[in-house]
Amino acid sequence: MTIETKVKEYLNQKAALIEEINEKIWDYAEVGLEENKSVALYKKLLQAEDFHFENGIAGMPTAFTASYGSGKPVIGILAEYDALPQLSQEAGLPKESPLEVGGHGHGCGHNSLGAGAFGATLAVKEYIKENGGSGTIKLFGCPSEEKDNGKTFMARDGYFNDVDCAFTWHPGDRNLTLGIPTLANISVVFSFEGKSSHAASAPHLGRSALDSVELMNVGVNYLREHVIPEARLHYAYLDTGGQAPNVVQGSASVHYYIRAPKVEQVLAIFERVKDVAKGAALMSGTKYTYDIYSGLSDYLPNITLSKVLQTSLEEYGVTPYSEAEYELAKSFYDTLTEQEKASALGQVTMMHGRDEAAKMANKPLHNGILPLFISNEAMPGSTDVGDVSQVTPTAQLSAATVCFGTPFHTWQMTAQGKTSTALKGVHTAAGAMATAAIKVLEDPTIAEEARQELIAETEGKYICPIPDDVSPHLPKS
Repeated sequence: MTIETKVKEYLNQKAALIEEINEKIWDYAEVGLEENKSVALYKKLLQAEDFHFENGIAGMPTAFTASYGSGKPVIGILAEYDALPQLSQEAGLPKESPLEVGGHGHGCGHNSLGAGAFGATLAVKEYIKENGGSGTIKLFGCPSEEKDNGKTFMARDGYFNDVDCAFTWHPGDRNLTLGIPTLANISVVFSFEGKSSHAASAPHLGRSALDSVELMNVGVNYLREHVIPEARLHYAYLDTGGQAPNVVQGSASVHYYIRAPKVEQVLAIFERVKDVAKGAALMSGTKYTYDIYSGLSDYLPNITLSKVLQTSLEEYGVTPYSEAEYELAKSFYDTLTEQEKASALGQVTMMHGRDEAAKMANKPLHNGILPLFISNEAMPGSTDVGDVSQVTPTAQLSAATVCFGTPFHTWQMTAQGKTSTALKGVHTAAGAMATAAIKVLEDPTIAEEARQELIAETEGKYICPIPDDVSPHLPKS
């Protein structure tokens, strides 16, 4: 019996548990570092499956590990389960309709991401139980990918150091393994303190913190011309010092994201941004401080491992869709703007050519498997999977859970996350990852070759963008 056949057997045995994770975590819709119900569900189900469960790791109550087996190789599977604010949406309805106005929702599909990781882990556990031998499967519960970069704190604290390789995936609109880097990122708040005064009778006695923020933003705008073109500098005002124009604002703050293809580049640009803040404070007679909120490294796709994952995806295959699922997907596709549709087709054309794009344009659901796409050019986004990939060889895939062209962080993504279509994508991802993991268990030289590739890329060094003295920003009780 082939590995993929055995994996299908294992996943069929655990299908009800996988669906329970997908649906209940969609219902819970808990934002980052508040995923208490979600983690309690994982704990209950994993302990019932004889996993050793440890939560509260890396200073985060909703981070956990669950392991089964013993010895090498140690294979990690990465799970996420945080939702997004203000993306509450009725399940399966192709019309914007919040379940709760202002409520949270899984607009990035992390309920499904976590369910697929859970399913893959259970399948590998069944293989170890049935076949014995040396090997450990470890599920990593990674909280708050969206805002706190939970994996970065876990990597900084050494939780991936003994892992021989790691697999993960992301829900999306197509099936393939992604051999594409992502951007490193640091998230930092700059705060300025000045002196309040009456803006008409005594402005000379005041020192405007708001002026400092505005001067800083002007300075950073000029800096943009003199950093690498791939870098991105985004900002948002957090505190403008109040709403009274006749008061010199005594405090103000601004939140910056600094992105670049490599973490070393991010940290170098960060030093220059700090100099701009210092200059703004000097010009306005204020003082400034900064608080690093979070950060993450660039994702290094391990090509050795990615090839194994792609082959496993092709061998495991995609679960066929029903006519009803195609019809529902078409209803969601019709809610997208022409620009969103064109953007999705443009991505496929760029990665795989016009012929593949033409095929996908005629189907609202992707029922095939695209070739492994490898590129040195970073995607214009960031993920804390990057920090795992800097520490241990890592590969990730995309599996279709939504209609073609569905943008992330939208009500359409939320609405499709609790459908039978999403569940089929979950099983595709779980099957491919489990098949790949079992291949590594059967041939540990795969992990060794992948490790040598990582060392050649990083020289065995990991530069964490979050300093040791920065802790996760836990919610206030």
